[in-house]
Amino acid sequence: MKRKLLFVMTLAFVMILGACGTGDEGGNSEGGDNTGGGGEQALVFGTGGTSGTYYPIGGALKPIFEESEHVSNVTVESTGASVANIQNIEDGLNQLAIVMSDVAYDAVNGVGKFEGNQIDIQAIGGLYQNVVQVIALKDSGIQDITDLKGKRVGVGKVGSGVEQSAKKVLEAMGMTYDDLAKVTHTGYADSVQEMKNGNLDAAFFTSGVPNSNITDIMQQTDIVFVEIKGEVADQLLESYPFYKKYTIPAGDEVKYNLDTPVETVGIQNMLIASPDLSEDLVYDITKRFYDYLGSDEISINALTQFDRDEMGNGLVAPLHPGAQKFYEENGLLD
Repeated sequence: MKRKLLFVMTLAFVMILGACGTGDEGGNSEGGDNTGGGGEQALVFGTGGTSGTYYPIGGALKPIFEESEHVSNVTVESTGASVANIQNIEDGLNQLAIVMSDVAYDAVNGVGKFEGNQIDIQAIGGLYQNVVQVIALKDSGIQDITDLKGKRVGVGKVGSGVEQSAKKVLEAMGMTYDDLAKVTHTGYADSVQEMKNGNLDAAFFTSGVPNSNITDIMQQTDIVFVEIKGEVADQLLESYPFYKKYTIPAGDEVKYNLDTPVETVGIQNMLIASPDLSEDLVYDITKRFYDYLGSDEISINALTQFDRDEMGNGLVAPLHPGAQKFYEENGLLD
């Protein structure tokens, strides 16, 4: 009798342990999903290098997004920027990211760096533009963009966004590197130094405005800004929908304090999201982002350089349904 009772008690104990073990494995196990209590979700925000503009933007938006009842926390991750961010979205490593529109266009259409591999990314909104800025020595004789023919020009590092812009501008004029007297694949600082030394006549810069390297050379050397406008600009916009017209204003002390405005083009940056994020979550963070842009709490200058009422329009990637719902409810879509 005692042996039978002991066996029954032992069997019951084993069954209890088994039930507990099954619960741990099937539910809240280590390495499980990234949702917290109450349906909250942890987000990884892909940005760029720590010395660039994307990374501090991520840091500024982190506490804004974490106020959402749908978000448990946001991890801001330094990455290789646009291409890496889009790849990470596809691989499920990032849920949010900042990217340049030209790279996003390639991904959505499966061309360029994403040849044969269309990637489903969705936009939360457009941001500031990376502006194509061409400067030339004042005594170089370069007044118009077509005057680059036969000149010595810095076009940015090989494979960089700067070089891609330089090639496209030349293409819009029916020119190639062969039409230039000299081409150097120099970064911003080196291009400026070469111009100071008299070894370059002009150089391309594709960045936010102002670019500190341009500000530097303006303080020591007489330069001119070379406009990209008219037929050349129209050709760029027709061939590449990620380009938009941009005017560097006159009299703005923050933006070079120019005597006259400079017409050029730019490539818009975008805030994108994984299509796997819920409509409610993206709706809420889009609303919070929009409200933040209208506040006096903005700490990153780049976030003041675009119209928040237009950030849902003219994008090269489709809007996430949550973002689209917010813009539609507020009459912000063309």
